[in-house]
Amino acid sequence: MKRKLLLFTLILAAASTRCLADHQVGAPAPCYPIPTPDQVEWQKMQTYAFIHFGLNTFNDREWGYGDSKLETFNPTKANVEQWVQTFKKAGLKGVVLTCKHHDGFCLWPTKYTDYCIRNTPYKDGKGDIVGELSAACKKYGLKFGVYLSPWDRHQAFYGTPFYVEYFYSQLRELLTKYGDIFEIWFDGANGGDGWYGGAKEKRTIDRRTYYDFPRAYKMLDELQPHAIIFSDGGPGCRWVGNEKGYAFATNWSFLRKGEVYAGYPNHWELQSGHADGDQWVPAECDVSIRPGWFYHDSENNKVKSVDQLTDLYYRSVGHNANLILNMPVDKEGLIYKTDSINLIGMHKRIVSELSNNLLKKASIKVSSSRGKAFSAKTLTDDDYDTYWATADNVLTGDITIRFKQPTKVNRMKIMEYIPLGQRVKKFSVEYKVGSQWLPVKMKEETTTVGYQRLLRFKTIESKELRIRFLDSRACLTISEIGAYYAPNAKESYEVKESEIKGLDYTKVSPSEGDVVTLDLGKPQMVSSLYYKPAATGIVSHYKIYAGEDLGHLKEVSSGEFSNIRNNPILQEVFFTPTRARYVQLKAVGFINDDHQVRYEKLAVK
Repeated sequence: MKRKLLLFTLILAAASTRCLADHQVGAPAPCYPIPTPDQVEWQKMQTYAFIHFGLNTFNDREWGYGDSKLETFNPTKANVEQWVQTFKKAGLKGVVLTCKHHDGFCLWPTKYTDYCIRNTPYKDGKGDIVGELSAACKKYGLKFGVYLSPWDRHQAFYGTPFYVEYFYSQLRELLTKYGDIFEIWFDGANGGDGWYGGAKEKRTIDRRTYYDFPRAYKMLDELQPHAIIFSDGGPGCRWVGNEKGYAFATNWSFLRKGEVYAGYPNHWELQSGHADGDQWVPAECDVSIRPGWFYHDSENNKVKSVDQLTDLYYRSVGHNANLILNMPVDKEGLIYKTDSINLIGMHKRIVSELSNNLLKKASIKVSSSRGKAFSAKTLTDDDYDTYWATADNVLTGDITIRFKQPTKVNRMKIMEYIPLGQRVKKFSVEYKVGSQWLPVKMKEETTTVGYQRLLRFKTIESKELRIRFLDSRACLTISEIGAYYAPNAKESYEVKESEIKGLDYTKVSPSEGDVVTLDLGKPQMVSSLYYKPAATGIVSHYKIYAGEDLGHLKEVSSGEFSNIRNNPILQEVFFTPTRARYVQLKAVGFINDDHQVRYEKLAVK
């Protein structure tokens, strides 16, 4: 009896200790830099509209010179509620309006210039597009943001200290008269030729210092403390470095503090951020649904298709960025019908592809966790604030998924819990065939995750999937995962050798047997390598190096050409876009005794 009592006491003590340990396991420490709560909420918006509307609309211009006549602005059927209702139907969460573009024309009745809507035929001078749109957004539950161009090609005093005071006076008007603002846009285009009160000349300003942007940040902290500030370098969010609407697959939400400014010359860096950055500045992808930013009749048949818009969604929102999609208002004051139809079509397509999470009915196991509160159950609970986490010193881990029966999959989602920082540096996705795990081949590198990573790939069918986190800045914190099947997916994954047209290169000689070095002739951006083996000298494992200096190349990728012995077809390797003149393929392993790299085709893109 005493023995049984002692055994029971030991079991109870052990259970109590285990429960106490689980209870005492806390959340991981932040991995800096980390976002503010407002930046997290901004990231959750994912998509919102941009509106370019003004004198340019009626004068068939993109960048107005600053001399267009005010009487030309006369939208006879203007209906801001039509705009907002369209955005609402398309699942957009807000809208940013170009209140003043580079031409200096103001869409609100500012008291600081006559070059504004007050002196146009619109509503007999009593209109206020900014106020009307702000009210419509409030009515339909969308967030409202403003764009105020620092550059002004109309004002005679642009380039003087007085203009800076004028700029801040107008900024104060926008921040105090139109309710809550979720984002303020400061464009990077600054200085150049313009009307300038009739001077018709070119003016140059110091982009780093002229506008005294710290003053703007202070004003926003006082008047709109929750607004996200956009500019080339943030501080709230950054330009993605192109106006094509995509971020690189490798996309860090970091920048090196104080380095990026309006008109930053190395803008290509912004497409992936700074991996060694010390400031949280996530990317925003800007693109127009048409070739131009303002409406032009000649572009009515050039509106981006549903397929094109859907692709941009995956390469922006699916690459740890937000998408701000420009919807130019036409001369009647409406969103053109084709633009509206295609925008809503994009939303319906995305919802149809990503609405049925197949993992809800799957068994999910993780390689380890830091406690019950951070278990595999959190990965599909639709609660962003719960997450699977590993112990502090565990920087790698696996999520293994088992379906009840073979299941088709061609889409996946992975989300990190970014309030504690962005961590994942490299991952892979695999599926099981028989007893063998095979890699799911992507058309992009699987490196960073961030707030959300969406993956598209050729349909695979399996009972088991595995996500392998191979490297991380700190312990893993994965909030949500998903797997989906889109039966009508449009993208193609068939690679035709004849269509692989790489960059021109010469082979650097001499080369060692296990190394091939290519000289591209000049530094340029590279992001992929294509290798088709010859009958001998077949590479099984590889490392790829790239750089501008042949003596200081950096490793950009490494891995295995899976099943290349039995299926020696064209191999694709995608890596983080890198500026390089030289690209080197080094064989780490061969499938036969011929240790000389031989190939039928070798291309770099």
